[in-house]
Amino acid sequence: MPKAIPSASTASRPALRRNQACRSCRKRKLKCDAARPHCGTCVKQWQSLISVPAPPGYAHPLEPQCVYDPVDGLALAQDTDPIEKIRMLEEEVSKLKIQLQEHNNIMSPARHSQGLHRPGSASSSSASSGQTSALGSKPLLHNIKNVSALALRQESLSPELQSAANRCSSDAILELIYSGWNPDLPEPHILNHYIEVFFKCDPCGPRILHRPSFLSAMRLHPRDPAFPHSAILHAICASASRWSSRNVAILPDGSRRDQFAEYHAGKTRQYIDKTMATGEDIFQVVQACILLSWYFYQEGRWVEIWIFAGFQTRIAVPLRLNYPGTFSTHGSSSPGGYLPPPKDFRDLESRRRVWWMSIIFDRIVSVGGWIHAIDDRDIGTELPLRGEDFDTEQLIPSNPQDMITEDIFTTHLPRYTDSFLLLIKAIMMFGRVTDFNVRGSLRAPTAPSKHQDPFVLPGFSELDSLVHLDFLENLPHMYRFNIGVTDVSGSAQCVDTDLYLVHIIPHAATITLHNPYMDLNDLQRTSTNRCIKAAQAVLSAYFMLSATSLDITRLHPFVTICWYLAAVVQVQVCKHFIEIGDHGREAQVWEEINILREAMLSYGARSPIGTRQEQLLQGLMKEIVRLTSQKRPLEVGLPLYPFSHTTLFSSPNDLPSDTPIAPLPNPTAVSQVGARAHNNVVGTHSGPVAPATSSLYSVPSWPPNDTQSGSPGYEQDTATWGYAQ
Repeated sequence: MPKAIPSASTASRPALRRNQACRSCRKRKLKCDAARPHCGTCVKQWQSLISVPAPPGYAHPLEPQCVYDPVDGLALAQDTDPIEKIRMLEEEVSKLKIQLQEHNNIMSPARHSQGLHRPGSASSSSASSGQTSALGSKPLLHNIKNVSALALRQESLSPELQSAANRCSSDAILELIYSGWNPDLPEPHILNHYIEVFFKCDPCGPRILHRPSFLSAMRLHPRDPAFPHSAILHAICASASRWSSRNVAILPDGSRRDQFAEYHAGKTRQYIDKTMATGEDIFQVVQACILLSWYFYQEGRWVEIWIFAGFQTRIAVPLRLNYPGTFSTHGSSSPGGYLPPPKDFRDLESRRRVWWMSIIFDRIVSVGGWIHAIDDRDIGTELPLRGEDFDTEQLIPSNPQDMITEDIFTTHLPRYTDSFLLLIKAIMMFGRVTDFNVRGSLRAPTAPSKHQDPFVLPGFSELDSLVHLDFLENLPHMYRFNIGVTDVSGSAQCVDTDLYLVHIIPHAATITLHNPYMDLNDLQRTSTNRCIKAAQAVLSAYFMLSATSLDITRLHPFVTICWYLAAVVQVQVCKHFIEIGDHGREAQVWEEINILREAMLSYGARSPIGTRQEQLLQGLMKEIVRLTSQKRPLEVGLPLYPFSHTTLFSSPNDLPSDTPIAPLPNPTAVSQVGARAHNNVVGTHSGPVAPATSSLYSVPSWPPNDTQSGSPGYEQDTATWGYAQ
């Protein structure tokens, strides 16, 4: 058979010299035309590859994988071998280190003795793990031209961190950078301190991280691929600074702004922006996004809260986190997920927790009456496992309950129940109340009215029974009679922040469901009774906590929303008493409103969301402030009439015998729970209690909390608080 005659173009092409062909063709012993940027052989194979759908969990390359050897006199291309890049960067770093040391030698002794301040935080310089700087791929040492540049972000450090930084010499800092440590992160011992504070104090974020493996990974070399992602470390610094930082500025509205935390929050956002463009390290960055979302929530920055809530829930869908096992096993007709299947138990449970933390954050920020980003019917992921099983990596079957389980809110399997799982259920139950209100308003011709009977609405009776009675009545015994405030040993006390919120959320949901139909002129109306009793339950739970020496700023930030909802009911009751001229009970309602205001302000001393909610409440109180005859209705910190002003511990004065008493509801079951609880439950204290003869509610008198004065140190604060992991 005659040989094929070569074409003119092929014949005229000169033969390639040694090593001029691309590496892929040389490796596979194929002919290569050495075309740039990709040879014809590699282009044809890439086109053949992308013509077939990728398997589930994997993605085709965006361009042909064609790489050439470097040519003398030309800079390396971006797709050069990473090992070669690392070698060249290390040589460049060595040259810069020598130049910087020479510069130090000519500095004045006075300038040299002042010490150096490290930057605050940004991205890992690890080349092997793919964690490049969020500011670009240029070596970070290019940004350090002289010693004074190391103090560029000196103001971002808290005073105690500045003193630690002052002890560091320039050689130590350069050695740290040269070793692969991200120069934007705090020094390792300072970062470890913030990580410890984060896991001990933060009531939200630690749920998504596997603490034992995370702490072990922190002991790895910074260039190790398993070293924690810099975005997560930045978010942890921002969150933990709330409990271990003194570099704060007080804003005109009385709230605080932590410069150190803001710096690290900004660095985390840079990673999020980069991931939105490239998809790099997407799961780790989503974890950092969740941590940052809770930071913004505690700051009360609503625009950023709504943006991040929408982002993290929507990005979790293409990651296939809303499927059982957090991965789609459908055939090729369904688009594959961005992430591969979970590689082990820890990876699977981490994905579950990332998904559920995104969902409950969406439910919490939608409480004001917004449509949820993800409907309950689109959630296929099973509930996570208990925290202790996650930490110890107990290989147990997946949780059999998910959102389509019929009795998910009233059946709690002991093997799959802890306070965090109950909190997820309570928040999802609140979400159904939000759904009912929003969808009803969208389709109703008129707004809900107090003259309307809500029980004729489809689904209202079932939802009312769930939030008012069934959820709390069906809690397991060990959780039902314990609101989370317990004695540890003798006088030591701790709070399970999740369980405390589990007992408050149903009452806040009851208020949200019934408030549009509350009519104080009809005291026999069911909605009126529901709202007043729910507000009383929230207030009683707060009294149980305030009777201890614990710092309320360690509670979950959603508690401020529950306090606000209870105070809204109290404002309506106060207005009613002003209108009917009942000054005695009006004064007591004022005192209860101010107690809730003081709770918000105390919480706002550390987390601005408390101050923001108190300011929002004051906007609702303008009318009753104008109508009231009380001399100082907005005074907080001291009990008002009918309590004696001569001492904080005096018993309330009895109202005149001819004072009319309206048939308002009896105390809620929460105050009775305190009497029936086990002996280790705080709430049955023998402190002064206001008599219930003529009071609107039977609640204890306001006890002073000594821990709210001053600024207790970190060791003192964390020693008395326990959190369910």
